[in-house]
Amino acid sequence: MKEKRVSESRTIMTQTVFPNDVNNNGTLYGGRLLDWMDTLGGIVAKRHSRSTIVTASIDSLNFINPIRQRDIVILEAWVNYVGTASMEIEVRVMSEDPFTGETRKTCRAFLTYVAIGPDGKPRPVPKLILESEEEKIRFEEAKKRREERLRIRNLEPTEW
Repeated sequence: MKEKRVSESRTIMTQTVFPNDVNNNGTLYGGRLLDWMDTLGGIVAKRHSRSTIVTASIDSLNFINPIRQRDIVILEAWVNYVGTASMEIEVRVMSEDPFTGETRKTCRAFLTYVAIGPDGKPRPVPKLILESEEEKIRFEEAKKRREERLRIRNLEPTEW
């Protein structure tokens, strides 16, 4: 299986916040943003694996600044880490005032996807080519998050 660069699956998605996307405070529903993030993360995972994928986890979902009606939302995602069949995708979100051009950091999360074969079972994904120091650091940080996810997964419900 051919290894792939981070840049081969990196993807940017842009959305506009319409009235049906906001709550009674005039800010974007968190669930709507999460839907957009999972959609984009899934695209990145499919591009990397060229496979059917399923969402396995969402970690460190942090809402930093509100997104308001009419804002432009810019979501960018890339692969941080790959295991045998799993991939950690980082999604970062910025909002932009369409009238002033001012941008704000609004959200970041780490989503894990698993590649699924035709038999419905996990299948191997291409290894990651790490080209920059930043990519190497992200890979190592993602490896630590993966270890923590596996530790939590093996806890008894009373130990959560």
